[in-house]
Amino acid sequence: MTHIYDMIIVGGGPGGYTAALYAARSGLDTLVLEKLSAGGQIALTHQVDNYPGFDQGIDGFSLGMQMQAGAERFGAKTILAEVTALDLKAPVKVIETSEGTFHAKTVVFATGANPRTLGVAREEELVGRGVHYCAACDGMFYKGKTVVIVGGGNTAAADALVLSRVAKKVYLVHRRDTLKATKIYHEPLMQAENVELIWNSEVDSFLVDGRVVGVTLKNRITGERSELACDGVFVSVGRKPASELVEGILPLDASGYVIADESTRTELPGVYAVGDVRTKVLRQVATAVADGAMAVHYAEEYLAGG
Repeated sequence: MTHIYDMIIVGGGPGGYTAALYAARSGLDTLVLEKLSAGGQIALTHQVDNYPGFDQGIDGFSLGMQMQAGAERFGAKTILAEVTALDLKAPVKVIETSEGTFHAKTVVFATGANPRTLGVAREEELVGRGVHYCAACDGMFYKGKTVVIVGGGNTAAADALVLSRVAKKVYLVHRRDTLKATKIYHEPLMQAENVELIWNSEVDSFLVDGRVVGVTLKNRITGERSELACDGVFVSVGRKPASELVEGILPLDASGYVIADESTRTELPGVYAVGDVRTKVLRQVATAVADGAMAVHYAEEYLAGG
């Protein structure tokens, strides 16, 4: 006979494993499908200092593994598999994976979002050694130091303001001559004495001595190249939600995020979107964890016929 889980969670990041913990602890037959390893994006983070409960911080890989162990303590199962197709409309949802076909009464979609990269040589190699994608996560490593932020939208502007309160000097490098960020950010940036905007420029390469020690900038109008010394580079050019699996299945916003409010419910009964993949203002470990708990609350109501 076909085994039907009460809940299948697609993605083993903080939102996914929090949902698994709450579901399993409530007695639901729970399965997590993760294609790589526990933790999602945080597994690549050297140090997490803004998640409560760890007074000395914790590395992202260890945090992800602890979240997995916490869920499995109450009976949640994990299978390492890549999901290839979903059928979510019927009361029993069907999930096709590299390890076979699975069925569930409810599905939590927790695939996260990946930062957009610059595409500059050695960028991936230097992640954690001077290249970062989250100012709120890693900004404190640069207290009293010099940083470069790349981007011109709301995220880059907000990151510049965050880092201006920590770093000695902040360079905001933007490929155009005006910010795309909304007007509310413009005046605070101009008033921040340690923030300098570099217009019509892009990072052409990283200067490396074991870790990032600067960048080469290329002026997009003149073609002129120059070197800029810094201790770290924050790439703030947006994120790409991992929502390809549900294109045409669930409504997505203009940026590709799954449309779901704070309840995490999608338009399909019994289907929930949690963490960075859903529409939301703040994408952090703490907000993903909150989503996971919320999804199980509404899933239990759904399973009870509410």
